[in-house]
Amino acid sequence: MAPRSNNHRGEQMAGTVLVVDDEAAVRDLLAANLQRAGYRVMTAGDVPQAEALVRDSRPDLVLLDWVLPGVPGLTFARRLRNDQRTKDISIVLLTARAEEQDKVTALESGADDYVTKPFSSRELMARIKAVMRRRAPQLADDVVEVAGLRIDPAAHTVSAGDKPIDLWTTELRLLHYFMTHPGRVFSRARLLDEVWGEHVFVEERTVDVHIRRLRQALTPTGHDKLIETVRGTGYRFKPDANAPAVS
Repeated sequence: MAPRSNNHRGEQMAGTVLVVDDEAAVRDLLAANLQRAGYRVMTAGDVPQAEALVRDSRPDLVLLDWVLPGVPGLTFARRLRNDQRTKDISIVLLTARAEEQDKVTALESGADDYVTKPFSSRELMARIKAVMRRRAPQLADDVVEVAGLRIDPAAHTVSAGDKPIDLWTTELRLLHYFMTHPGRVFSRARLLDEVWGEHVFVEERTVDVHIRRLRQALTPTGHDKLIETVRGTGYRFKPDANAPAVS
């Protein structure tokens, strides 16, 4: 699995999914379906492999089989939830167990959702999308409109009224994060974690460079004023900051 890329246009923003299943055929099928849906995918056959991948490249969601060799899937789910660094990773559990108590156990262990085998790929993709939206709205592919700006993450487009705004992938991700969290102040370190990912080792000044590029792209329509520098802290997206009227 290739790491997140910030260098190419056209990258979708669905997020990264780690598939953990001991059956290679199942892993490959799930990975293919997820990739077709626009997700970046990593795979592991057991919990030790999965833990190594999580350390190296934190996923947005773990698609986890209940029955695994050695360490069970539920144990891994609990570990993720009890670790401060991974507690916000979404978890969807796959299992052949269909009893109500099994579902309760899964949810109490930290799973966000529980999908019973056999299942259709369409149902699974819908469940994953719903979980992603609940836990990380910046990863959802819904169109967002704020202060005259319209962003369509799935289509990788930004516009103000009928005027298209051309952004590179990183600036688009940054703008989308701001637009889904209006009014909140974010430090450079927090923006690096949320937009670039925790395991991308770049300097905090990188954020300033991309903020400057984003503002330049938004200047022709006057929307650069929406991104406010908070001295000594970081940046904030202010929808009411003299936003221009867009026809």
